[in-house]
Amino acid sequence: MGRAEAVARQHWGIEQESALDVAAAPELSIIMPCLDEQATVGRCVRKARDWFRSAGVEGEVIVVDNGSTDQSRALALAAGARVIDEEERGYGAALMRGIREARGRYLVMGDCDDTYDFSDLSVLVDPLRDGADMVVGDRYAGIQPGAMTWSHRYIGTPAISFMLRLFTGAKLRDSQCGLRAFTREAYERMDNGTAGMEFASEMILKAARKGMRVVEVPIKYYPRDDESEAKLRTFRDGWRHLRFLLLATPNHLFTLPGLALAALGMFLALASIAGSSSGVAVGDFRWQPVFAAPILTVLGVNALIFGGMARIATTARGLTPADFTYHVARRAFTFEFAVAGSALLIGAGLSLDVALAFGLASPQLAVAALAQTLILLGGNIGLAGSLAAIVNGRV
Repeated sequence: MGRAEAVARQHWGIEQESALDVAAAPELSIIMPCLDEQATVGRCVRKARDWFRSAGVEGEVIVVDNGSTDQSRALALAAGARVIDEEERGYGAALMRGIREARGRYLVMGDCDDTYDFSDLSVLVDPLRDGADMVVGDRYAGIQPGAMTWSHRYIGTPAISFMLRLFTGAKLRDSQCGLRAFTREAYERMDNGTAGMEFASEMILKAARKGMRVVEVPIKYYPRDDESEAKLRTFRDGWRHLRFLLLATPNHLFTLPGLALAALGMFLALASIAGSSSGVAVGDFRWQPVFAAPILTVLGVNALIFGGMARIATTARGLTPADFTYHVARRAFTFEFAVAGSALLIGAGLSLDVALAFGLASPQLAVAALAQTLILLGGNIGLAGSLAAIVNGRV
């Protein structure tokens, strides 16, 4: 026993306790990320070990110390956990390290701040035994008074859960619950890689997109110990979740807005040609849609190209499936397509300019705007399309 551990035992009144005997490959591994949780980590480890005994489960408790400066590590060891050090800071980094070190067929992750109850994990493990790939706790079914701030309860978690339902179809009420269980095979298929709090959203997104069976079960959620400092930073971690979800969903970030902008721009361009040259009256001001048309159209087409490139990249990383959008991008993004599309659009724009010069087209302002729009589109498709071909591997 190390000196730090012996001092911790004496200070906290922990009796000598032998390590839990586990098989070489236990059925269950519980992974607890830890950063300065000396007030609660030992309590959580003992609860989990007591449940192993009462439920007849062969298991192990792994505490991943993420740079604690207090007695968390010694207390976790004293309580019978296997402690692993992870130098890279971050919730996801700690969990990924713990999962790599775990030996169990089934894996449970949960914070060691005693907000989750490790004294009975059957509600999480039983669905895995029945064939589920992942089980996520629903804190809303049992939030105890004072356990969750109003901003997290009514704004943050519902907003992220809504986005996950919108982007992936995952029907979860509490997508941010940190107590969840999953099979080793399911985790390996997810291939997670985010180091921060967004690790929780990444798991849900990838599980949903890979067609895994995800079950949500009611759990109780308790207030944090007064001596335990909260690690979640509302705005920083909320932004990291939002950033990950947007970048992992290029159709919503690029393609759908691009379609809307391009369609609106072309509509305004045609409306300008067919409509009055005096514009549209907006109070005392007359708005000329002819000037908005090129801006919206070019922005829209660029967004479509970027969306295709992003879809190729996210599918290669396993974030999005190889669906219709992906296959369209793969087939369309060639250097030949970029050159031909560029030449066609620039040629059409120059032809309209020639027609204007000889007085063969009217109204002049609207037709001139359409001509410049086509030339801009041709140039952008030539440049961005060539880059897309490189991203697509069509060199």
